[in-house]
This record gives sequence, C-alpha cells and structure tokens, in this order.
Amino acid sequence: MKSGFVSILGRPNVGKSTLLNGLINHKISIVSDKAQTTRNAIKGIYNSENVQIVFVDTPGVHRPIYKLGEEMNKMAYSTAHDVDVNILVIDASKPFGEGDQFVLDHVDIKTKPLIIVLNKIDECRITEVEKLKSKYSKALPSAIFIETVATEKFNVDELRNKVIELLPEGPAYYDTNSYMDEDETFLIKEIIREKILKLLKQEVPHACAIKVNEFIDLDKKIKASADIIVERESHVGIVVGAGGKRIKTIREQSENQIKKVLKKDIDLELFVKVMQSWRDNDEVLSKLGYKNKKS
Repeated sequence: MKSGFVSILGRPNVGKSTLLNGLINHKISIVSDKAQTTRNAIKGIYNSENVQIVFVDTPGVHRPIYKLGEEMNKMAYSTAHDVDVNILVIDASKPFGEGDQFVLDHVDIKTKPLIIVLNKIDECRITEVEKLKSKYSKALPSAIFIETVATEKFNVDELRNKVIELLPEGPAYYDTNSYMDEDETFLIKEIIREKILKLLKQEVPHACAIKVNEFIDLDKKIKASADIIVERESHVGIVVGAGGKRIKTIREQSENQIKKVLKKDIDLELFVKVMQSWRDNDEVLSKLGYKNKKS
C-alpha cells in the first residue's frame, strides 16, 4: 500500500487548517480568521483502499515575539524534516513579502518532494498567481504547483491524488478507521480555544490557553471542566463579560460543537485563571503541551 507522513507548512492564516480538514474530510483542526490559530502539530489521517496518508498541520511560521512563538516555529521546522512529502501553502491573494522570505530562509523544504499550494485563488488575478509561481519556481525549481480554494474544497482531491503519487510503499501507521491521533481532551481544548478566537478581539484571544482539568465519560454523557488561562487580571473581565454573558456564550458554543464531534452530550464547566506572561514561561509552556519535544 501507499503510506506516509505529509506536512502542511506556511505562514499564519494562509488556510492550512482548512486544507487539512478538507483533505481528510473531517474537522479536527480549528479554523479562524485570526493569525497563529494552530499551536500544535496536529495529525489528520486519510484512509482509502491501499492508501494511508498522515497529514500534519503545523503552526504558521512567523517572526516570534514570545517563547510560545519560538516553540511553534520549532514544531514546523522539525516536522518538515520528518515527513515523506512537504506541502507549502501560500496565500495567492497577497504579493510575496518578508514573511514569505522568512519561511524560505528558515524551513528546509528542499530535501523532500514538495507541493506548493497557491490557496485563495478566487481572491486574486491570474497575473498575480503567475508572478508567485515564477518567484517560487526560481527558489524551488523542483516544486509541483497546485491552485486551490480550500474553503470550497476546490482542487483538494487533485492535491490529495498528487500526494499519493509521491508517497512511498509502506505500512498503515494507524488504525484504518482512525482520522486523528489525538484524544477527546485535546479536541475539547481546541474547540474551546476556537470559540474564544471567534468571540474575542485583538490581542486577548492570543493570550489565552486552555487546560482541561477533568474529563469523565459517563457512557452517554461527558462531564468536563477546563481553565481558560490569561496573562493579565484585566483579561479576566473581558473573557467573562458583563454579568458572565461572554463566558456563558463560550461554554454553550463549545458544548454544541463538542456534542457534534464526539456524538455525546456534555456538561462543561469553565474557569478563568491568570498566569502572568505564560507565553514566555518554559515550565508553563511544557505543562500546556506547547514545548517542542525535540528542543
């Protein structure tokens, strides 16, 4: 059978997570219009007859401000080395800039088969796409180009088929009924964070992290509790909202999404806790699962 690991790399907010969800036909990676949504290297598994592809959605590569950003970059760098095929996703609606050059300078994508995905082509002109192709062709002459609109799943099947062509013969690395390698607590954590990204503005959602403290599976219902960790006392009121309305909305929307994903009712409790400057604290980053294991 054909099998292997495939990274999905690129700058923040280029559509990597949307692409992963489309490639495996399941939503496992959270999607937001805010940059740096993905914080972990998330594996999504595609299975078909004689094929298993393990796609790895990586954090967006960027110039880091906090240690959290440094760890996110390390996850992307190390993933590019450990896979059989790399996919570099580019926002085709934007001209080549310093952030794109930063990716080319810091991520080793020349040693493995490479597919460059020009995403969001519905938002740009053909001439702009051709300019990007020319620029990347000079830097990466062996790359294969595919144009997509990930939100509409346009050319996603073509991309998957091209990946299959490039994969080696190999074993099934996961159960063929699996579509992800994370447990329910990880999904709950990510769903809560997705709702926070949706409902909060500016810097506050980026300063939030989630820690699941309790997960009890009662057959037909789940009981869970989690902390929303913020960096400042002033963030507490923003997350909670007037009369507790905002945190109630976060809880209700999270419960609804978790119920859809896990196919079970859930009682979710949320608490807000302050950890000053947690994004620059190695110990806290490690406890929250953001510390790169290879660093």
